[in-house]
Amino acid sequence: MIVRTDIEKREYEYLSPFATKAAETKGRAKSEKQCDIRTDFQRDRDRIIHSKSFRRLMHKTQVFLAPERDHYRTRLTHTIEVAQIARTISRALGLNEDLTEAIAMGHDLGHTPFGHSGEQVLSRLYSKGFRHNEQSLRVVDVLEFHGTERGMNLTAEVRDGILNHTGPVMPFTPEGQVVKTSDRIAYINHDIDDAIRSGVITEKDLPQDCVSILGDSHKRRIDTLVKDMIANSEGSPVIHLSDEKLSAMNKLRAYMFENVYHNEKVKSAEDMERIEETIGSLFRYYNDNPELIIAEFPDLAEVCSVEELIKDHIAGMTDRYAENTYLNIME
Repeated sequence: MIVRTDIEKREYEYLSPFATKAAETKGRAKSEKQCDIRTDFQRDRDRIIHSKSFRRLMHKTQVFLAPERDHYRTRLTHTIEVAQIARTISRALGLNEDLTEAIAMGHDLGHTPFGHSGEQVLSRLYSKGFRHNEQSLRVVDVLEFHGTERGMNLTAEVRDGILNHTGPVMPFTPEGQVVKTSDRIAYINHDIDDAIRSGVITEKDLPQDCVSILGDSHKRRIDTLVKDMIANSEGSPVIHLSDEKLSAMNKLRAYMFENVYHNEKVKSAEDMERIEETIGSLFRYYNDNPELIIAEFPDLAEVCSVEELIKDHIAGMTDRYAENTYLNIME
């Protein structure tokens, strides 16, 4: 039988000297007895996967709102694709795959219903603003449970990777850095794939200089970026793409914002009004009826403002739950 101490020993034998070793974790906020079988990073991954917030990702929008077809990405399938890309890169570089996967599985737990459109609306309503990466950390630190206690009590390495998977701060582990770039590789390319499938754009519409550098299909672009990231990060504690590939990927991202993310076919004015009305009405309703939020979070109501708990409650909703709740309060 292979037990935790065997795995920790093997990490020193087989992983890169730059890899984060489970035996050297910075630890948890609250000390726990270690598992006999799993490393701390394996336990973190398992806690995330078994959480309610992770399951809710299957019913949260990635880009296409209330899609009629079955094959568009959701926030859950995006998360799985990020984890797959990040694990491939981490394995090739000899990094810690368990840590990589834990960060990837938890990075989007704080996303609102209705994708980034919902995030923008909630950010305007909540006085302190809303950023999904910060909410993801709040989910694992406060809103989810581990046993009967609030918070999953994850390791510092996983928490850092979740918080800094987006934004200007680079994660302090190479595994977190892998997830940060893998997230962008995943969403740019699978959003292109969904946009082509929907007829919003065609493959020929993409910037041809980017196509010549990265490839002329979904598969080839991801393959190019993954191999480039491995080649440019080998033997280094810093994970990065080459300047050429990074520039091409960023240009594709800018193209997607201009031609897809803000496209009327993807998010019509009617859709945006519906999102604004749904989230705005929910926020005002709970603000006018704070006892409902206090009943939802009786323990947190003693230490958090009602406004913050309203934000938490709405951010945790799936698209359909938000819509159904809105319809119920409007009756």
